[in-house]
Amino acid sequence: MLSVLCRRLDTLRGSGTLRKVAMAMADALAKIPDVEIDPEGTFKYILVRVKVKDGDAHKDIVRGTKSAEYHNHIFEKVSPALEALGMECQCLGGGKIEHNGQEKKLRVFGESTAFGKADHSVSVEKLKTAFNSYEITWSDDKK
Repeated sequence: MLSVLCRRLDTLRGSGTLRKVAMAMADALAKIPDVEIDPEGTFKYILVRVKVKDGDAHKDIVRGTKSAEYHNHIFEKVSPALEALGMECQCLGGGKIEHNGQEKKLRVFGESTAFGKADHSVSVEKLKTAFNSYEITWSDDKK
């Protein structure tokens, strides 16, 4: 199946082959976690639209880490890994997340100089799926 996924979709012929590939890619998209952030601290995050190459299926994901000095460092790590799965990535913006695991609180705020401000309301909805027992807030404040 992997060899089929690696071929360009427009070169595949035969009954149902394109549909099978599209379904496999949609399954691969569904397996990508909505959220991957550090368990504690204040750090940069990005909101990324992940789209199946040569297809319409897509989803938005949140990625954030203290190890990134700049927002583009997160994107430079995330994008190649997802492209290897046959996806295309577009950074929709960034900001910061303050994660207090002990108090079960997340605060989303700020913006990225490189990518602009993410739609924090979209990011918060994604965070709620992964941290459903947390109090999650957001603001357009820069600090």
